[in-house]
Amino acid sequence: MSAPDLVLVNGRVRDPELTGATAVAVRDGLITALGDTTDARGWRGPGTEVVDLGGATLTPGLTDAHSHPVWGLEMFTGTDLSGVTDLEGLREALRTAERRDGWITGFGLDHNVFGGRPVHHDLIEDVLDGAPAHLRLYDGHSALVSATALKAAGITGPRAFAQLSEVVCDADGRPTGHLVEHAAMDLMTPVLPAQPYAERRDRLVELLTAMAATGLTSAHVMDLGGHDVPGLLTALEEDGELPLRLRLAPWCMPGVGEEELDGLVRLQGRAGRLWAVGGVKFFMDGTVEGGTAWLEHADCHGRGTDAFWPDPAAYSAAVGRLHRAGVGTATHAIGDAAVRHVLDTVEGLGTGGPRHRIEHIETVPDDQLGRFAALGVVASMQPPHTAYTRADHTDEWSRRLGEERAARAWRCRDLRDAGAHLALGSDWPIAHFDARQVLATARAPRGAASARHGLTGLMALEGMTTHAAVAAGEERFAGRIAPGYRADLTAFAVDPVEAPADETGQAPIRLTVAGGRITFRS
Repeated sequence: MSAPDLVLVNGRVRDPELTGATAVAVRDGLITALGDTTDARGWRGPGTEVVDLGGATLTPGLTDAHSHPVWGLEMFTGTDLSGVTDLEGLREALRTAERRDGWITGFGLDHNVFGGRPVHHDLIEDVLDGAPAHLRLYDGHSALVSATALKAAGITGPRAFAQLSEVVCDADGRPTGHLVEHAAMDLMTPVLPAQPYAERRDRLVELLTAMAATGLTSAHVMDLGGHDVPGLLTALEEDGELPLRLRLAPWCMPGVGEEELDGLVRLQGRAGRLWAVGGVKFFMDGTVEGGTAWLEHADCHGRGTDAFWPDPAAYSAAVGRLHRAGVGTATHAIGDAAVRHVLDTVEGLGTGGPRHRIEHIETVPDDQLGRFAALGVVASMQPPHTAYTRADHTDEWSRRLGEERAARAWRCRDLRDAGAHLALGSDWPIAHFDARQVLATARAPRGAASARHGLTGLMALEGMTTHAAVAAGEERFAGRIAPGYRADLTAFAVDPVEAPADETGQAPIRLTVAGGRITFRS
């Protein structure tokens, strides 16, 4: 064979089982051989780079199966409010918050901060000195905006939307500043401070580089972002500054017509060397905390009985049209009614065709668990989300659902035991992107998620490697360390399967390789 571009030696290859190999050869972005030190000496050529892993465990490259690295940068602007725990803490943070073009913006605000009070701009107005403020709640599906901001956007009362969204108003029809779901939040976009292209570009490179340092080699991006994201990624790739493989799924929203669906099909052909448009993202509901998760019976506030698509049959028809065109789908479904409807929709498609997946699945009843494997639907879940809940169920998520549904939170292990493929991710910026923490919390869930739902070390690794590849329909050439597979590789200082969860969560990453190119080394 031709001499490799890269040879890794003195490692413990786990694929994800230990193979006994200690060396890997890479050429033109693909794995060409596995062997030992003796084999590696014979592989080398004059241009081969050789990296000694120093006994590190080499796994298939980690994939974040649900992330928003480009669109998320727009959400991840202003003051970080993720550490705020109560209303007074929020008010203090806003008193000293930096302003951009006169605006106070923030992100990561926990619903629990309000202590059960309705979200209302009156709670913060006196510390803003009249400045317009736009604060995103951590779920990414709602925001709190000030009176001045509402006026700037021309929001004076309730609005009607083609999707489940709401400008929350008081009994007199006055907006409270609480904007729920995408269409309502989008009303603010024209008046918010713009982010210059150069700043977006630099921030994206910085973010993706930081992701690679935690062992990530790829991400399933659950949006197509805005401002010509394919053009931005092409520019980064041309400059050699794209450190992660990105698979982007554009959104399909209620009210879509045949022409727009055909446009989504045509988008599937857009790609670079390390990025590609692949699949389409749907929403079947919103969030539990926002009262927009679609539930089989109402939450404790009497909310949650409506689907994101006002006509759920129209969702099923759109999925069917894409399915017949060979396009797989990923559907956001948090509540039990939403999960059931997506599974019913896939069942109605018949056998064969592209793979479909459900994102989040925060509460699901027993009778739905086995349907994932039976229908070939991938479960895509984000273990770090459990940190927003509490074991005693006093958090907003648990209180809204009630004890019965909160007791079946994030059933990762039950889905695996029922035979489902389970892909794991972070949902950055909703939770931190650190891949090691995704692995750790998958094994040791937090908050309302019962410890019995924890995965084994091997299951967790599979969730970010082999099962993530299945979720993308790429299992024939991704997610493994084997000849002919993509040279996406992660080297851990510990064995992420055998080391305790807390050690894995803090483990040094020795090397990250994406498409045969070293994107991080310690």
